[in-house]
Amino acid sequence: METALNTPKPPARSQPASRPSLSLIRGSDGIRQLVVAISRKVRQTEVLMANPVLNPKAFEQAGQATGSDVMTKDATANAIAVLFGIFGIATFFGWTMTPVEDGLLGQLATFPGWFMIAGIAALVIAIAANFMKPRAMQFGIAYAIAKGLVVGCFSHVMNARYNGIALQALLATVAVFFVMWTLWRTGTIKVTQKFRSIVTAATLGVMVMYLGSFIASFFTSVSFLSSPSPLGIALSVFVAGLAAFNLLIDFDQIERGIAHRAPAYMGWFAAFGLLVTVAWLYLELLRLFAKLQKR
Repeated sequence: METALNTPKPPARSQPASRPSLSLIRGSDGIRQLVVAISRKVRQTEVLMANPVLNPKAFEQAGQATGSDVMTKDATANAIAVLFGIFGIATFFGWTMTPVEDGLLGQLATFPGWFMIAGIAALVIAIAANFMKPRAMQFGIAYAIAKGLVVGCFSHVMNARYNGIALQALLATVAVFFVMWTLWRTGTIKVTQKFRSIVTAATLGVMVMYLGSFIASFFTSVSFLSSPSPLGIALSVFVAGLAAFNLLIDFDQIERGIAHRAPAYMGWFAAFGLLVTVAWLYLELLRLFAKLQKR
């Protein structure tokens, strides 16, 4: 019995260090890292989300209006000007409200906490607007504000990493917009049912791909989406081109809605849909130029 009691106990095995849980994160640095990590995942999906707004069913479901309360060219143009104006102002504020820190290689812009909130809000508004088209003006204004903040912040962060890239993407977006409008107006590219089906199917495919990569990013690395590899660049070129072709469908749907005598609120819905496409195109071009700068 005495021998058993005096027998030294074997040394305790050292337990492998486990990864700290979220509950152990302390201080502003840990919170900032968490916000940046979540923002990056939201950014990978929401920023690259295709335009699900303008499609033939949207105007078919709205039906024809009676009397003078119909969608007109002038009213639609005014709605486009208002939404794009609000979007531009919100983009300016998103840019200026992005925090900038001094780093070893110069100034470094970082994603603030509100970036994630604005990104999710823009996505929710875009989805909700499809189910409440008569309130397209209110949803369009709310989307322009939320999306403008996202675009402004994202542009500032990317421009801090690659000086001048935001202006390049803006000029490229304007150029692509007018080129596609000219091709559509002159009839060089006709929006046929086959064309519409191909572009719509490809757009849905991109949405599924990015949604799948967003879910997979919680379990493994999905680096090819942001990689400057030939595959990553080719993917950005394809998606940017797809966004440009969506502009043709937007132009055609606006003209069809006016000719169909759609309700007046569809003019705001059309302006909202066009803003979704233009913002998508700009962000894709911004990402493309960023990948080219990395090479």
